[in-house]
Amino acid sequence: MKTYPFSALFSRMKYITRWCLMRSTRPESLSEHTADTAMLAHTLCLIGRHCTGTGAALRPEVVATAAIYHDAPEILTGDMPTPVKYKNDALRTAYKAVEHESARVMASLQPEELQAETQVWLTGSVLNDAERKILKAADRLSAVIKCIEEDRGGNREFEAAYAQQMAALHAMHSPEAEYFIEHMLPCYEQNLDELTRGRF
Repeated sequence: MKTYPFSALFSRMKYITRWCLMRSTRPESLSEHTADTAMLAHTLCLIGRHCTGTGAALRPEVVATAAIYHDAPEILTGDMPTPVKYKNDALRTAYKAVEHESARVMASLQPEELQAETQVWLTGSVLNDAERKILKAADRLSAVIKCIEEDRGGNREFEAAYAQQMAALHAMHSPEAEYFIEHMLPCYEQNLDELTRGRF
């Protein structure tokens, strides 16, 4: 009987630890980051549609699904630290090639009838340019939120990462991300009682 290990391999995202060069108060798995990014991407799409009026080309369900797959190649490559990944064009190009090969290998672990569509999700080629920008903004917001959580835990290790990610977000000129930063991001500084007071 032939078996297809894609789903079992995909489930191993929970064993990949992010921020490997940083001292964390609580480790963050790739699985957690993926779930957060998918929720944030969906929210940004809805903000674009209903709050900023910039989301006509956005498909929330498609972007959220792409977010679920966006870092899956790291199951095989591990999480490459950002300072290394983006140090220069040669490293960036080489790592992109490794990610692309990882996506190809992972898709090949599906039944043949599912491989082409799986590869589309793994590479994000299903997204239009506006949606790619939203997914990147969601990815950065997930990093910002991790930095906030670490800071609230008394860990100063993430201060520079927070500043870098916020600067990169603002440089994207994304109305959806800016709306989130103004109206939703401050809530991540609140505790459970503050978040729910008067709402239940």
